[in-house]
Amino acid sequence: MSRIFLSNLKVINSVIISCGKSKTASRLAYLGVGVIATGIVTYSSSKNEVYAAQPQLDVSKFMASPITPVEELKKNGSSMKSKMEILILKIQADFCKSLESFEDEERFKVDRWLRTEGGGGITCVMQEGKVFEKAGVNISVVSGMLPPGAIQQMRARGKQMDEGSLPFFAAGVSAVIHPRNPMIPTIHFNYRYFEVVNNDGTVQWWFGGGTDLTPYYLNEDDARHFHQTLKKACDQHDPSYYARFKKWCDEYFFIKHRGECRGVGGIFFDDIDTPNQDAAFKFVSSCAKSVIPSYVPLVAKHKDDGYGYAERQWQLLRRGRYVEFNLIYDRGTKFGLYTPGARYESILMSLPLTARWEYMHEPAVGSKEAQLMEVLRTPKNWLNIKE
Repeated sequence: MSRIFLSNLKVINSVIISCGKSKTASRLAYLGVGVIATGIVTYSSSKNEVYAAQPQLDVSKFMASPITPVEELKKNGSSMKSKMEILILKIQADFCKSLESFEDEERFKVDRWLRTEGGGGITCVMQEGKVFEKAGVNISVVSGMLPPGAIQQMRARGKQMDEGSLPFFAAGVSAVIHPRNPMIPTIHFNYRYFEVVNNDGTVQWWFGGGTDLTPYYLNEDDARHFHQTLKKACDQHDPSYYARFKKWCDEYFFIKHRGECRGVGGIFFDDIDTPNQDAAFKFVSSCAKSVIPSYVPLVAKHKDDGYGYAERQWQLLRRGRYVEFNLIYDRGTKFGLYTPGARYESILMSLPLTARWEYMHEPAVGSKEAQLMEVLRTPKNWLNIKE
């Protein structure tokens, strides 16, 4: 009998299952088990055969079962569709559990839904918490046919697509957190992957997303920490990314009719399809994984800060601006609302429980509220990066 040397197969770790007295043990007497990065491989010295098991996927760590059947995810583990779905499932679960750690009793309500046209999503919402008045973390993995109107919008952005209705696939994670204390900023993040198949079978793919911060009261140390964390994630892939995507963020999250930004920015990008698919995915992964270290320390820092009626009313006014942007300008909201089989509860989960609109309101000159408005009207270079 020839032996198979596990070291020659570049196995990360190996164990030899020792012989036992039972029939089961005797059958395993000459089996070596190599633990590799993608799963378990079993080697039989009696037949010189190699059996590759499916990659290990612990779905118990997610907020709910994946939208795609688990066996299909394992089978197609190297495809970008599967890789992206697994990433967003993990990002959702990690972020939800991190936020829940601040609450005494409240937990996320988990709503797993499916759409007739293809795919579905997992919407997690926590309301009326001690720290978070409303927190929504949603993932969607959807497919079907894009209507001609959506195709036309993408063609206008330079996408090489056929006219008419085309098959598509989209997977993404999106979150908006509305804290109760006005001294804790709101955070929004969204990371997504998109594919469209032309009539000749060619596939157009790209990534998009970003993370941005919306404080109610300006804390420059918080803003610098937030931006520095995002820059660190960007720098792992391209030193030019942060400045480029920070500028894009300031321009995108701009409420035109108000002449002000929604918050103090962050990073934003769309239509990313370079240098290649794997590199683009790794960049998006780094950005998504930077959300917790960029935001959670700010929650811990300010959750017990004092505030009064006036600060609460200002918070509600700024939430009104948040609503205006999301409903009037946000591209993701518009796409969701016009996609066949749209699930409006999940699309509109970003809206706060309470908000306020006050006619012709202007903060008092020299106030802390006015200090925030100055930055919102003239975006600041928080890290003094040359643009």
